[in-house]
Amino acid sequence: MTEKQKQGRSLLAGFFRREYRAMVNYVRMRIDDAAEHDSEDIVQDVMASFLSAADVTAPINNLAAYCYQGLRNRVIDMLRRRRKHESLDAPLSQESEVPMTLYDVIADATHDTEHLVENKLQKENIMEAIDDLPDEQRAVVIATEIEGRSFSELAETWEVPLGTLLARKSRAFEKIRNNLRALEQAPQGS
Repeated sequence: MTEKQKQGRSLLAGFFRREYRAMVNYVRMRIDDAAEHDSEDIVQDVMASFLSAADVTAPINNLAAYCYQGLRNRVIDMLRRRRKHESLDAPLSQESEVPMTLYDVIADATHDTEHLVENKLQKENIMEAIDDLPDEQRAVVIATEIEGRSFSELAETWEVPLGTLLARKSRAFEKIRNNLRALEQAPQGS
């Protein structure tokens, strides 16, 4: 070990000796049910990892911030390991007449997922039906239904009679309805 490494370790050891109680208290404040030895173990663990670091001579701009960040990370790791794992079959509440389990709740959520998938497929079918329209009809549907533009605005901008635009949209919607009906009546999986 070089003289510079010895000095670096000595500085770190001195810092930990001076700050030990403050660091233990810092950890204790972040862990609600921490016993004295838990907080001390975490501080000592962080101290040991810093002292055994490959290069203790590497410049650290703010040693205190560096150490406290290490402590904070170690506390987070410890809390993650402590997380209670719920059983899918365990009752969620003892007070309920009809005990619900986590599995029951998850099973109920799948219904909502199926509904979301159905809505997504329906939207995709509608967009596909719109894509299949002739250009003039598709343009009117997109402009009025998606972009929210008015028929009078379109008639003026496109220089097309209002009645023509209304007829295009009416024919477009009829084609969309027919395409969707055909999809509903088609055998599943085709």
